[in-house]
Amino acid sequence: MEQQSVDYSRKWYIMAAVGAGIFMSTIDGSIVNVALPTLVRSFDTQFAIVQWVVLSYLLTLTTLMLSMGRLGDMVGKKPLYTAGFIIFTIGSLLCGLAPTVYWLIGFRVVQAIGSAMMMALGMAIVTEAFPPSERGKALGISGSTVSMGIVLGPVLGGFLIGAFSWHWIFFVNLPIGIVGTWMVTRFVPSLKPAGGQRFDLLGAVTLCASLLALLTGLTLGQQSGFTEPLTLSLFAAWLVLLAAFVAIEFKVEQPMIDLNLFRNRLFNINLITGFATFVSMAGTTVLMPFYLENVLGYSPQSVGFLLAIVPIAVGITAPLSGMLSDRVGTRPITVVGLLVMLLGFYAISTLSLDTTGVGYVLRFLPIGIGIGIFQSPNNSAVMGAVPRQRLGVASGLLSITRTLGQTTGIAVLGALWASRVAFHAGGMPIGGATAAPPAAQVAALGNSFSITMILLASALALAAWALRQEWRRRSAQLSTAE
Repeated sequence: MEQQSVDYSRKWYIMAAVGAGIFMSTIDGSIVNVALPTLVRSFDTQFAIVQWVVLSYLLTLTTLMLSMGRLGDMVGKKPLYTAGFIIFTIGSLLCGLAPTVYWLIGFRVVQAIGSAMMMALGMAIVTEAFPPSERGKALGISGSTVSMGIVLGPVLGGFLIGAFSWHWIFFVNLPIGIVGTWMVTRFVPSLKPAGGQRFDLLGAVTLCASLLALLTGLTLGQQSGFTEPLTLSLFAAWLVLLAAFVAIEFKVEQPMIDLNLFRNRLFNINLITGFATFVSMAGTTVLMPFYLENVLGYSPQSVGFLLAIVPIAVGITAPLSGMLSDRVGTRPITVVGLLVMLLGFYAISTLSLDTTGVGYVLRFLPIGIGIGIFQSPNNSAVMGAVPRQRLGVASGLLSITRTLGQTTGIAVLGALWASRVAFHAGGMPIGGATAAPPAAQVAALGNSFSITMILLASALALAAWALRQEWRRRSAQLSTAE
């Protein structure tokens, strides 16, 4: 790669430009979820069809991110990120003008293509814009931007739908997209990668097909059961295509993913522990609204505010943990974060039929604080473990661990909760798990969070082992120096 100096004096302008894309992509995901009941009524259709407004976006985003990361490493991150902004903004306009639900689903795919370009390269651009000594702080601020989008999405969505119509949840992206595109064009530097690179098309197609099979299998498994022939066939296709992808990457001269990255065990541990945290959090995302509304009797507005506790805590904690990790290292901070998260999940496993609003907040605060402590140093460790010419792929890998973790958590923990509800209720009631007696729903929550605690405890053990290995290596280096 060409040696090019980076003007670190422009780092905050670059952060603002990238933050606009991160914020727009994040808020769009949460704002659409709020509109699903409205879309069912507006298009006079069924929820099974309308949910593909979300699923089409998620499937497209996840399957394309790694390819976009690799393309960014090849042709430059700025042109691809700028194109992503433009495509996402045009897609938002088309979504707002969609005449039918099927057109809306198709235009959401257009949006997702643009979002994949931005989400795959955002962390890579931020990593390049800041000196290594400030990487944790920069990625922590990026994490806070994500939290802001998650918090504001439901509130803004509810306001726009109530005051105007569902069309405006997409039109609201237009001014952000226009300003953000200008900021990227104006402030993000054009760092030219080394020439002579070729795109691994066969590997990219195989990986996309593999991820699509996995995500579709998880989605259908949650809806119709994980033992259905179609679901099992999709999981089998995922494994076969994944094996084919690995074989292709070993043979091609310029692979899409340099598999040598995975020879670094500590790098792998960062990806695995990150995946585990997103699986865990996805379970609370899908289960808590039912608990708060069906069991405790809160209004949808109150539920929205209570669900905001975790992202608010993350947004406050993430920049602080990022700055601290720049000083003391990433490993100790990630271990502390996972430990706090584990304690938080132990606390929410005690949720009951008469938990108060204050009790709910006190139980969930440690989870938000733990995620905030863990996420920024973990992302910094991943981005710092790869050479500069592979930052796009590393950023894509981090984004995929998030979306795959969320999809897996929603599907698996949602299905686990439903099965445990049926067990405690003596059979699945008519109307599904959410129609079961509240006591059965709460007991099933405890079971589900116990499984989550086992997952997080395993992640904590891995992180602690990585910290011990790092301490041993440093001790050996000190002994050699003496």
